[in-house]
Amino acid sequence: MSHMINIELTIVNKLGLHARAAAKLASTAGKYGCTIKTGRSPEKLVDAKSVMSLMLLAANQGTVLHFHFEGNDAEKAHRDIEQLIENYFGEDQ
Repeated sequence: MSHMINIELTIVNKLGLHARAAAKLASTAGKYGCTIKTGRSPEKLVDAKSVMSLMLLAANQGTVLHFHFEGNDAEKAHRDIEQLIENYFGEDQ
């Protein structure tokens, strides 16, 4: 049975989803087999495994992003990405 999760996460780090944060998010998403999409609105989602697509979102601090996870490891992926964002992408803030 395929799992589907739709959540909203707020970008909390000062620099927003800049190059390094986008690369971290894409590589984290890439560890999972499930489909992971994100965007500013649920109707316009991009592949979260693509650094370029993530950077084009131009998500500054405070931006709420919609995430859609679909697949067998969706729950694990969701937890991992939520933690990454909450931990400021491993930056100081």
